[in-house]
Amino acid sequence: MRFIQDDLQKSYVTMMMNIIILCMILCISLSFWIISLTASTYYGDLTPVSPWRWLVSVVIPLIIITHGLRKKSLDNSGALGGLLVGFILTVANFSFFSSLLVFFITSSKLTKWKGEVKKRYDSEYKEGGQRNWVQVFCNGGVPAELALLYMVEVGPGEIPIDFSKEYTASWMCLSLLGALACSAGDTWASEIAPVLSKSSPRLITTWEKVPTGTNGGVTLIGLLASLLGGLSVGVAYFVTQLLFVHDLDIAAPQWPIVIYGAVAGLAGSVIDSYMGAIMQYSGYDENTGQIVNHPTRDAKLISGKPILDNNAVNLFSSIFVALMLPGVAWSFWPRV
Repeated sequence: MRFIQDDLQKSYVTMMMNIIILCMILCISLSFWIISLTASTYYGDLTPVSPWRWLVSVVIPLIIITHGLRKKSLDNSGALGGLLVGFILTVANFSFFSSLLVFFITSSKLTKWKGEVKKRYDSEYKEGGQRNWVQVFCNGGVPAELALLYMVEVGPGEIPIDFSKEYTASWMCLSLLGALACSAGDTWASEIAPVLSKSSPRLITTWEKVPTGTNGGVTLIGLLASLLGGLSVGVAYFVTQLLFVHDLDIAAPQWPIVIYGAVAGLAGSVIDSYMGAIMQYSGYDENTGQIVNHPTRDAKLISGKPILDNNAVNLFSSIFVALMLPGVAWSFWPRV
């Protein structure tokens, strides 16, 4: 009886904490609206957040996050972090939100796919692939920050990517897209390649064969998967542009967005693998036959040093892609 009461008390405390934090997030979202109205009134050249955009930015992410929580794609902290990131990206630009949505849905499905196979080699595999707030912000923190800068620059709303007319805003949009495509590419490669690849991965730094699940190990299927992961995010951004952006007929062509997403996914996966091979510890536990990410008594070193964990590598990879790839795109982007 005492254990039942303790469980009920813990459930009650968790529920109350979630309600309190949710109310805080709603207050923060309302403050965005009030600040945007005040700024547009004071400066006169900024577009305020409309009531409908604010409502959509709260309700739609809330529905999706609730579904993710129910399907165990997120834990409680991950759901709250995802709600905040989802709100910021949606209120800034619907194309940002659609890209985030495709990344979240596909990565959640792929993480759960063939889970019984992944348990055999991954010592840190979680049932259902639940993501916590650290993982959410390592993948969504850079896009959220870029979305805030975007709103400061041009205000909330959708614009065509056109370096001739909207240089700074276009740079921010491609940076954000690159960060999401990088995360998608790395996730697709990590979840698909170990299951489908018939050959052992090769360490990207030495090209030696390593066990499946080794940080920095690459395969042809993994590289193709990362390309498709970035491509899916690029397609989502492009389609949303076609649906919500006006005056596309006088703007630069938007189709390069799809190619850019694919390149960002592939480049992000390669950068992630290279950093993982150098700065992440990979060891083979002879007792369990699994790959471990930290030194243990029974683990034999395969590669890397215990400097960064997987979340930190994901974060630095997305930052690098977000900073460097838009400059490359600017050189080749069509002009009107």
